[in-house]
Amino acid sequence: MTLVGATKFTPDYRARIAQEKGIGLYLADEKLAANFDKAKINYAGSLNDLLKKVDVIVDATGEEVASGNKAIYEKAGVTAIFEGGEEHEMTGYSFNAQCNYEGAKGRKIMRVVSCNTTGLCRTLHALQTNFGVKKARAVLARRAADPQETGKGPIDAVVPDPITIPSHHGPDVQTVLTGLDITTMAFKVPTTHMHLHSLIVTLAKRASREDVVAAFEREPRVMLVDGKSGFKSTSHVIDWARWKGRPRNDVYEAVVWKDSVTMQGDELYLFLGVHQESIVVPENVDAIRAMTGSMGKADSMKTTDASLGIAEPKR
Repeated sequence: MTLVGATKFTPDYRARIAQEKGIGLYLADEKLAANFDKAKINYAGSLNDLLKKVDVIVDATGEEVASGNKAIYEKAGVTAIFEGGEEHEMTGYSFNAQCNYEGAKGRKIMRVVSCNTTGLCRTLHALQTNFGVKKARAVLARRAADPQETGKGPIDAVVPDPITIPSHHGPDVQTVLTGLDITTMAFKVPTTHMHLHSLIVTLAKRASREDVVAAFEREPRVMLVDGKSGFKSTSHVIDWARWKGRPRNDVYEAVVWKDSVTMQGDELYLFLGVHQESIVVPENVDAIRAMTGSMGKADSMKTTDASLGIAEPKR
């Protein structure tokens, strides 16, 4: 693949970093030219210019912008990938590499599901393929804002989000794992670095704790951590990424606390960590290959994981 360029609305430090990295900058709207000229940030053209040079575009804009862009991409004849903030109905297909890679081939438009849905899909895929899942229940403690969003999020509060139950995450999982019995509820907490899920899953097949741990160890893009090794919070997971030298402290894996994996009869309990800024990055890379038919699922995931430094699962 070749990264042709990226669009920007604002001539900020992110635009300058892109420029320093040699990434071509394109104006999201031609009317923004004066702002970029004043900031002395060079640009290679507008979004329409970019669309003439690419086969695939990944749209990570806000939901109101993305819905308007859809028609622009269709008119340009460009394959488009949208993100989890959009509704499933907007594209008609929701993607997770582990669960439904093959169904993306030949599609001109689809959506990569959100960070929380990605974490749930990976975790539940491991359980469903190894033991079967009768039902899944999850409570999500969600980060209130991303690190740069200083004007957003609760302070000294825990906020049900939404107050009504279920939250949208369960139905979103069902767009990928069709027919799965899942209910979710969520609340926001005053942190910026990760989400934390509490899962209760009823398995269809009898399994021991060791069986479940082994299934997670075999699942791509699932990482097991434990308190004995110092992983006592989501902050420690981010600190691990810092020491690993991951760009932007990225944690691409769904993080399962091994200590938390508990079986009581046919019920499984566990804690799952999701880094909202990075967990969907490998999914987007695989989505490009899946839609264009350039590589099969196993080869694509292996190639992507190697490029991002994601360890291969145990066999």
